[in-house]
Amino acid sequence: MGKITYKKLKGSQNMRQRLLLATLKSTPILIEDIHADDTLPGLRPHEISLLHLFEKLTDDCLVEINETGTKLKYKPGIIVGGSNLVHDCGLTRAIGYFLEPLILLGLFARKPLAIILKGITNDSKDPSVDTFRSTTFPMLKHFGVPSEGLKLEIKSRGVSPHGGGEVHLAIPTVQHLTATMWTDEGMVKRIRGEAFTTRVSPQLGNEMIYAARGIFNNLLPDVYIASDYRKRLEAGSGNSPGYGISLVAETTSGCCISADTTISYTRGEEAEDIEGEDKKELIPASDVGEKIASVLLEEIEKGGVVDSTHQGLLFLLCALCPKDVSKVRVGKLSPYGIETLRQIKDVLDVQFVIKPDPSTGTVILKYGFGEKRGEHADDLRSSNAINRIGDASAALAVKKVPCESGLVVIQSLRMSDAWELFFKNSFFKRAGGVSHNFIHWQGKANCKMACH
Repeated sequence: MGKITYKKLKGSQNMRQRLLLATLKSTPILIEDIHADDTLPGLRPHEISLLHLFEKLTDDCLVEINETGTKLKYKPGIIVGGSNLVHDCGLTRAIGYFLEPLILLGLFARKPLAIILKGITNDSKDPSVDTFRSTTFPMLKHFGVPSEGLKLEIKSRGVSPHGGGEVHLAIPTVQHLTATMWTDEGMVKRIRGEAFTTRVSPQLGNEMIYAARGIFNNLLPDVYIASDYRKRLEAGSGNSPGYGISLVAETTSGCCISADTTISYTRGEEAEDIEGEDKKELIPASDVGEKIASVLLEEIEKGGVVDSTHQGLLFLLCALCPKDVSKVRVGKLSPYGIETLRQIKDVLDVQFVIKPDPSTGTVILKYGFGEKRGEHADDLRSSNAINRIGDASAALAVKKVPCESGLVVIQSLRMSDAWELFFKNSFFKRAGGVSHNFIHWQGKANCKMACH
């Protein structure tokens, strides 16, 4: 066996995405200076838990960590998937932190994935399991992922600090993802959501629902927020008291814009007697409902086909599409979205064409390349590699095309050596015919409420 060549990276930024992309591309990585400047340097408990999860899903995975935890050698294995898997996500990060890489790994595994995840189901830092079920899963359909076999069941609610939640996740395998032209935001046609309480009075859930509906009912009539109330001594109520709400705006073009929040005691604040006189008061439920409704309206106002929380996953899905051109519209790039683009460039050597649209305040991102059909889709399934993106045999062409509305569309097209590129009559041309692949998008007015 030859010597392993590691791709060298530094710092702890987006450790989760680095490990995910390295696994999909089958690229060994060496990460140094992990939280080196922190009071407690080295890998965090949730990052170590993520490595254990990757080991369960792959075969022949190699992980080496130095004594201080500031240096990590990671050699990915073959993504196997499988059923009857169980993983304890711990209490430092919620289950939502682990779901995003799980979904992508499961799609390209050899076998369909079925796994039980235990820990915190809802918190204010990571997307809730409700959001993944109501927003993330519908988003996958735009990339050709079938809804059959895609399932997430909440068996038990768990909030900070002691968790106790449990979810059952099932992810089907796919031959390859489908490139998408997803730029139409549509108009909001309805609001859906779910409020939950665990080990507290159900009245708090009713107050959140009433407050949120008070804002949305002034804008459109189709608003329904379900309830999931779990009493203290009831099965599935978790180990800590808390409450929260998850909301999603569904548009006429099939987009889902989400926002969620959870209120619970932080570590060290909870006592055995939740009625004690010295107990710190939680945020009133009515204020929580009003605040999360306002956050959702802000996400809608930003524009784009996904909310800011899902930008990173959207860019990853586009980068993993095996052929053709993908073009998506998002609102203002979030810090997480920007960091995801950087990691995609560093690990996969993939760079998007980014074009702001001043008329709508949104951003258009495009990426695509030409290839022999099925060549890299088979490569993904057999060796879990990313299509050898960045191959010198590909060329990227970019051209501005004026539209009737006065907007300018930037279209990218990656072509293999077999293609001969000509610029003539403002079109991309190749031997044997003309390739037009331009699209015109609609303005920001389409993001307004449908009731108007």
